[in-house]
This record gives sequence, C-alpha cells and structure tokens, in this order.
Amino acid sequence: MIKAAIEKVMNEDMAEIWSLLSPDEKRIVAANLQIHNFKKNQLIYAEGDEPEFLWCLFNGKVKKTKEGVGGRVQILRLIRPVQYFGYRAFFAGEPYGSSAAVFEPSTLAAIPLSIVRDLIQNNINLAWFFIHELSRNLGGSDTKIVNLTQKHIRGRLAEALIVLLDNYGYEDDNCTLRIYMSREDLANLSNMTTSNAIRTLSTFVSEKILIVDGRRIKIINEAQLRKISKFG
Repeated sequence: MIKAAIEKVMNEDMAEIWSLLSPDEKRIVAANLQIHNFKKNQLIYAEGDEPEFLWCLFNGKVKKTKEGVGGRVQILRLIRPVQYFGYRAFFAGEPYGSSAAVFEPSTLAAIPLSIVRDLIQNNINLAWFFIHELSRNLGGSDTKIVNLTQKHIRGRLAEALIVLLDNYGYEDDNCTLRIYMSREDLANLSNMTTSNAIRTLSTFVSEKILIVDGRRIKIINEAQLRKISKFG
C-alpha cells in the first residue's frame, strides 16, 4: 500500500521532476521520499533552521513568512499544489531566511537536499529545472517589492486578493475564494496593519466589489478588483 502511494505521488503529484529522472534516479528518489501530514497552522521549518529537505506540497496551502522590525510578520509567498520550496537556502549555503507553515491540514513530500544535490550533479535537465524555478521566483519577488512599496493601500489589498484567487481559485459557487485567511494574515500579505486591512475590506464591500462573511470572501466584481490591483 505504501509503495502504491509513493508511485502515485511520483507519477501524478511530482510528475514535473519525475519525468526528468532516469530509472536509477527514480529508484533513489523513491527510496528516500518521505510523506508528511501537517495540522492547521503547523510550522514546516523556521527562520534560522538548517535546510534539510526539498518540500513539495501535494494538497493544502502553505505560506512563507519573514519576521521584520518589531516582530511584524510579512507573508513573502504562497505555495499551492504542486509547487516545490525550501531549497534556495541550501543552494546558497545558508540557514533558512524565512519560515514556512501551513494554513490548513496539508500533505507534503520531502526529499533530502543532499540527494537532490547529488542528482543535480549528474542530471543537467534537473539542474535547469531548478534554475528556471529560482529565476521565476526571483522575478516574482522583484515585482512584489515594487508593488508593496509603490501601491496605495487599496491597490495592495486588491492585489493580495487577486494573488489568493490566482493561487487557489474559487469554490464551486465561482465567487468565494478557496482560502479562508485571518485578517492578520491578509494584512501580512498586503504589507499593512490589520486595522487598515479591515477598513479597506469594508470599503470594498460598500463599493459592491466583495461580500465578506467572517473569513469567507466573495468576489462579486472581479474586473473592478483587478483594475484596482493593476493601477494601485
């Protein structure tokens, strides 16, 4: 049963990397793969930890965060299935510069980074895969820095909601975001105070862009929200 589960993981969930490996390399990965189930809000790794694993999210939602001045937390990146994370610090030869935790019960796979390093040394296609991923993430970080520093509060919150939509989509009603974030997390994603996030949400509700019910957010005017996000 365990073998069948691992084969499913490799053939479906980790297919992007799996397709780049030779038969011998696949056997090495399968022999070292670990499956982890995390509870809601559980920490995966903390800032300052030594990187040990390449993580892949199978199902659930993950946030990468960094603590700033005065203990204020910034959400750096959202992870969706099936994305890889937790390897940049290892390649840089340094401890983790951020933390990772799950929003909700989630299942992840972990492969020792020492195994990944050995595979990369003999597999140029795998090396290019990680170069491509790191380059995309760097480009995304550059864009986020500009947006968070130049957009007004309305634009930052609208962008955060669009990021949630683009990452996790809608529920079956085609308007409710498929993630239920606390106001604090939403503020941390938008680089603003929790009180400002609450006030701006209320403004969007009054403008009939959103309907808010606790942590459930319905987007009823996506075009307008994207316009606010784009023009700040």
